[in-house]
Amino acid sequence: MRSSILTAAVAVALTTTGFSAAANAQDATTQPAAAPATTTPVVHHHKHHGAARHVVVQQVAGPGASVAAELAARDNEIAELKSAMASLESKVASLEERTDAQSDINVSTQKNVETLQTSATKTDKLEKIVNDTTVGGRLFIDISDISQKKNGVATAKQGVGLDVTRGYVSVTHNFDEVWSGNITTDFNYISTDSETQLFIKKAYLQGKFSDAFVFRAGSADTPWIPYVENFYGYRYVDKTLVDRLSFDASADWGLNASGKLADGRVDYSASVINGGGFKNPTRTKGMAGEGRIGFAPIENTVIAIGGYSGDRAQETETTKALHTATRGDAMVAYAKGNNRLGAEYFEAKNWTTVLSPLQDKADGYSLWGSFGFTNAFSVFARYDNVKPSKDLDPTLKDKFFNFGVQWDVRKGIKVSAVYKNDELKDKSNDQKTQEFGIFGDVSF
Repeated sequence: MRSSILTAAVAVALTTTGFSAAANAQDATTQPAAAPATTTPVVHHHKHHGAARHVVVQQVAGPGASVAAELAARDNEIAELKSAMASLESKVASLEERTDAQSDINVSTQKNVETLQTSATKTDKLEKIVNDTTVGGRLFIDISDISQKKNGVATAKQGVGLDVTRGYVSVTHNFDEVWSGNITTDFNYISTDSETQLFIKKAYLQGKFSDAFVFRAGSADTPWIPYVENFYGYRYVDKTLVDRLSFDASADWGLNASGKLADGRVDYSASVINGGGFKNPTRTKGMAGEGRIGFAPIENTVIAIGGYSGDRAQETETTKALHTATRGDAMVAYAKGNNRLGAEYFEAKNWTTVLSPLQDKADGYSLWGSFGFTNAFSVFARYDNVKPSKDLDPTLKDKFFNFGVQWDVRKGIKVSAVYKNDELKDKSNDQKTQEFGIFGDVSF
């Protein structure tokens, strides 16, 4: 565009110059003749911008010689202007080519910048997801020899083998500082199906509004069992008292509120749940209630009470519950590292007779302790004494104990050599189970 305009301007200038020269020649031919000149013409040269020259001829010669000299000078000037114009046009063309090339480079650079920005945005989103998500797992593994006899006769459970009694995979994602979600899968061996099953243990949405109020909706920890496990410390060796005898589940479907008050000296957990445990999300006519409150008189200690009331997810529109199942809990415990000491007690009513016209009661206690004599090694022991059916089978008693040595191999890995003894006995039957083996707890 610029070169075209410049060319047009020069053409106009040249045309004007031509007309001027022709006019001057015409004027010269119409003037009267003068005497021949004998003097030498004086020529003045003026430089214009280092390129074009303007020649002025003093007319001291004859009229014909003056016009010819004037035209020759103008022809030279026009030729020099054309040469300068050609050079200028070449430079302008070169500049335009470089400008176009730079424009292409700018467009390409902008596209690359936009691509990098898009890629960076995707990377930031992925990084945020990774940073806000925690994946963990835990395995309870044992290899042991079990000897079980009922009334002196060996049962099918007797033998040697390796078991993975629990396998948890947990994913927790933080949406922001308040809201988060958790999914925890579990698998274990189901003897009735003769196969290992995978199922959801926990799946909940959590809102942590403060340390004093944490809300969960879904399948989440029940108030009592996980709380006791935290102080007991050897869940991978055995379930706690209430859990071992199936007087509660460690997780259930419903709503839960928990928190800590008074600088952490008081803690609580309250749930409205289906009542049948995390494996049974059945919709029933009513929901159960379970709660706990704990008080820490000194650091690392707790005095806690809790309870449950409901139909254990057994009452529906077509099935009427004849009794309400209730349970009361109490615990006193101390826990600091591998040094632990605790006692748990429970009392239950109609736990197994919700749909029966009969009534029943059960109670029992558990004592445990451990001592870490080095940073890596500790000894532990536990004793349970339970009356599972005080009304329907008052002679039935369950006495259980274990002891062992634990080695903290490294963070996340514990291994124990354990001996267990369990006797379930009433006036008609006597079942004894002994087990010795290596038990492991692997968490990551």
